[in-house]
Amino acid sequence: MKFRTALTLGRVSNLPTVWTNALAGALLAGARPGPEFALVVLAFSLFYTGGMFLNDAFDSPWDARERPERPIPSGAAGAREVFLWGFGLLAAGVLALTAFGAEAAMAGMALAGVITYYNWNHKANPLSPVVMGLCRALIYVGAALSYTVVLPGALWWGSLVLVCHLIGLTYIAKQETLARVENLWPLAFLAVPVLYGAWLIAAAPLAAPFWVLFCGWMALALWLLRRRQRGDIPRAVVSLIAGISLLDALLIAASGLPGLALAALAGFGVTLFFQRYIAGT
Repeated sequence: MKFRTALTLGRVSNLPTVWTNALAGALLAGARPGPEFALVVLAFSLFYTGGMFLNDAFDSPWDARERPERPIPSGAAGAREVFLWGFGLLAAGVLALTAFGAEAAMAGMALAGVITYYNWNHKANPLSPVVMGLCRALIYVGAALSYTVVLPGALWWGSLVLVCHLIGLTYIAKQETLARVENLWPLAFLAVPVLYGAWLIAAAPLAAPFWVLFCGWMALALWLLRRRQRGDIPRAVVSLIAGISLLDALLIAASGLPGLALAALAGFGVTLFFQRYIAGT
């Protein structure tokens, strides 16, 4: 398998959103990460990349009909090889988290299981966007458990809001057309982070600029969906993916750490940069 093929299979342009998820999870749990955080980031990068490999492996029959340019149907990679890499990367992620104790390792095993379940039946499962949201929430939980076994309310509320964002995002990604009104109802989930952020800044005014930026970016993505010119829906989807880091920045800033929120903001910029060269979906 060529290196470029591996990058495409892993959708590595979106990895910065995983890194900011891990940062937000640790900070919302009250931790102040040090050099060991590099291992946390590596662990969840392995989970994400492995999950993306498995996505292509499980979807290869569908891709052969609908997306023949993908690596497996195009012959750039073999399905068996991609399966082996996918499961191997998940196992490596669990192994990395064992360095932080049994609780973190258990969170890693749960994440590996949910990732596998999602990829196995997401095409036929109408609730697969919820499962995808759980995958991201488990990054918050796993990162938090790498530092503490006591998970505060801010971590759980942040996880719920993140799940809502992923539900709306994933339902949009599953739609072939948004021309019918009944297909627009999942967008309501995208309003949850906006409303929660508005409630947070009442007590944390320094988070307001991050909330404004997040809302503006969401408005741009929704405008692309409403315009629906050629390529607008894929652009809206990758924009919403990049917006995950903006949500992380908002939650971090609202927890009283606007300086560290800038790191998540940087993750947003890096994601947009990488998406110019490696497809995010």
